[in-house]
Amino acid sequence: MNAKNVDLEIFDTEVTFESLGLNEKILKGVDAAGFNHPTVIQSTLIPQSLDGHDILGQSRTGSGKTAAFGLPALHLIEEEDSYGGLILVPTRELAIQVAKEMESLGKFTNLTVVPIYGGQKIGTQITKLEKRPQIIVGTPGRVMDLHQRGHLPYNNIKLAILDEVDRMLDIGFREDIRKILGHLKQKHQTIFVSATISDEIKRLAKKYMNNPKSIDVTESSGSLTVAQVSQEYVTVQPWDKQKLLYHVLSTDEPHMTLIFCKTKATVDKLAKFLTSKNVETAAIHGDMQQSKRNKVMTALRKGNLQTLIASDLAARGIDVDGVTHVINYDVPEDPEIYVHRIGRTARAGRGGEALMFVTPEQGHMLTNIEALTNVEIVEKQYAKFKPSPEPKKIRAQKKAEEERIEEARKAKSRSKLDVPSTQEGKDKGSFPGGVVPTGLPNKRMGGRIRPRKR
Repeated sequence: MNAKNVDLEIFDTEVTFESLGLNEKILKGVDAAGFNHPTVIQSTLIPQSLDGHDILGQSRTGSGKTAAFGLPALHLIEEEDSYGGLILVPTRELAIQVAKEMESLGKFTNLTVVPIYGGQKIGTQITKLEKRPQIIVGTPGRVMDLHQRGHLPYNNIKLAILDEVDRMLDIGFREDIRKILGHLKQKHQTIFVSATISDEIKRLAKKYMNNPKSIDVTESSGSLTVAQVSQEYVTVQPWDKQKLLYHVLSTDEPHMTLIFCKTKATVDKLAKFLTSKNVETAAIHGDMQQSKRNKVMTALRKGNLQTLIASDLAARGIDVDGVTHVINYDVPEDPEIYVHRIGRTARAGRGGEALMFVTPEQGHMLTNIEALTNVEIVEKQYAKFKPSPEPKKIRAQKKAEEERIEEARKAKSRSKLDVPSTQEGKDKGSFPGGVVPTGLPNKRMGGRIRPRKR
């Protein structure tokens, strides 16, 4: 199978890691990790990066992007290259995950990989940087901070990699990225990897890259989502979402589930609800202490956690092979977020299921997601689920809103009747320019100024 002409398969079975040009120490790490064949993004990106090209790479979430850029980094950075490789990622969890995977793949090299991110004592990270590691994986904000403090020099960086560029821009790292890339030495290699490529990412590539090679392994299928993910939605009223979630978990009995919510408040509320139903549940969001987040992630990776509820930002670093189901409890406003959410399952070619809760008012959001992903998301029915009647409180709120709208409509109609047209004012002898002469009280009757009777 030609890597440039992928169908829906994730692995390039006609290519071996040995044929990609990686050195023996890296290949030994690949073999120890149990990799047999590279994924399509790996077989395409690795040779190009080893040839020294700048690369703008697009691939679906869950397609092996970390090894696609991580293996070349381990090959290109040498032991004497202190601070030689910089990998920027959007979140602390992803920094930890990427560093951990690279340490595993590079276990037979003498390279040190250090993750740096907010939420951990900066003194601990400064101590690690003082040992002059070869590769740094970090969030843009913490990288900027440590550079400004003089602990992370940019002048040695020969390879800069930006992972999940789209998400870094979405969550506000735009200026940090520009400053970091703008301060790197002129001769260095840059790799962008992203699930989606926006016009802004293209502009960044044009400004900070040297004739980049574009790699898009989503082209032939036209879909941004991994084919192995079964994508469905279920229609539900807002007041029934908790009840339906419990029904889904009880009926489908998923092995390991990620549940996505839009807000931290919903994450906490849902965790409390499922715990009350004796569902083994943990929550993760941006306000949690890093130590607690690490504890949750460790339990998830060890398979000791069945259900995890997460906000979008907190879930960016979740890269766990055992996730079988993703539930979009809240429909994401941005369709690209949907792509990243469901990419948490069906990792490395395994199957997975994605279910989205859609309220009757959110049909347009479902359509937007289908338009972006080029995938028809089919409706799933739960025949035994008994919908609840509309709560009295919601009925009262709707009635009050309808009355408010009706009153506003009537007021607008009265206003139109009360205010004369310009011509009407002239016909009735209104004053020039609307100015009322002195001594004439400005009293309104029928929209006109009525002189006081004498």
